[in-house]
Amino acid sequence: MIKTSSKVLVKGNEAIAQAALNAGCKCYFGYPITPQSEIGEFMSRKMPELGRTFVPAESELASISMVIGAGTTGTKAMTSSSSCGIALMQEALSAMVCAEVPGVIISVMRGGPGLGNIAPAQGDYFQAVKGGGNGDYKVVVLAPATVQEAVNLTYRAFHLSMKYRTPVILLADGILGQMMEPVEFGEYPYEEIDTSAWALSGAKNRKPRFLVSLHMQEGEMEAITNRIFEKHDLIAKNETTYEAYQTEDADLIITAFGTVARVAKAAVKKAREKGMKAGLFRPVTLVPFPDEALHNAAKSAKMVLDIEMNKGQMLVDVRSAVFGAAPVEFYGRPAGGLITLEDIYGQIEKRLG
Repeated sequence: MIKTSSKVLVKGNEAIAQAALNAGCKCYFGYPITPQSEIGEFMSRKMPELGRTFVPAESELASISMVIGAGTTGTKAMTSSSSCGIALMQEALSAMVCAEVPGVIISVMRGGPGLGNIAPAQGDYFQAVKGGGNGDYKVVVLAPATVQEAVNLTYRAFHLSMKYRTPVILLADGILGQMMEPVEFGEYPYEEIDTSAWALSGAKNRKPRFLVSLHMQEGEMEAITNRIFEKHDLIAKNETTYEAYQTEDADLIITAFGTVARVAKAAVKKAREKGMKAGLFRPVTLVPFPDEALHNAAKSAKMVLDIEMNKGQMLVDVRSAVFGAAPVEFYGRPAGGLITLEDIYGQIEKRLG
């Protein structure tokens, strides 16, 4: 395993896979789909070498079901997929939340809808943060903007998943999965979580335990759902993170996530050099969303401009968070249409120039 304080040049997908190994991932189950297939390829080589479990599943449904099985035993388990593959996992994610089963899901977005294309996009924001499973539930969603952050957030995904017994999605796009950057891995920075109070390990000398998502007794499902959302409130209080760059005096605040946010940051720097007061607000946790922080930042701005590689999905959460503190506008390109520094700078200049 790579555990070094010096930087190494590595592709995003492989960096995520290596970080998962460093975090103690014992089981990987996956089905190949571009643009994240390198994660499974990397795991197929490294997991057997380490005496860990790698299973090339027959489908995405099988992959996430195996993650559930491993997670019930308190084992760190992971799957990875993209867009239409993640769509097939939605029912299982709902069940995982209800049964309080940990697991990490890497989602590297491609163009859509439907089977779409293999171009990088951000059209699966709704899929990740709103979910397509049944009932009232939420998962934790983390959105890296650099390969280094992808490593750090992979570590954090395993930590949060085990700490709160919940599925955690690392949401990236094809750019981040395929690009290469210098990365420092280091040691897994979190203490291991004690799972002995709930993990299924055989009922010898103790009462049986059940981790299920079917609860038929009157009032039982309501009580469980309320407890799940109380846990989510705790996550929101303790784990919400974001980046605020030059927002203190900004007339225009750009909101963006993932790789688009790093392009927007470069455009903000260029605008500042030209005397235009622009800033960037980047949610790192998409769920929980940093509502209060964005609202407070927007109070002193004249306008908020949401920029995404889709038709305006995070825009829903941005408008909800801003809540009238400033006007909100949108610029985006869907289905693999790349947004450049010049595009974003042009949008800033149009409004402030």
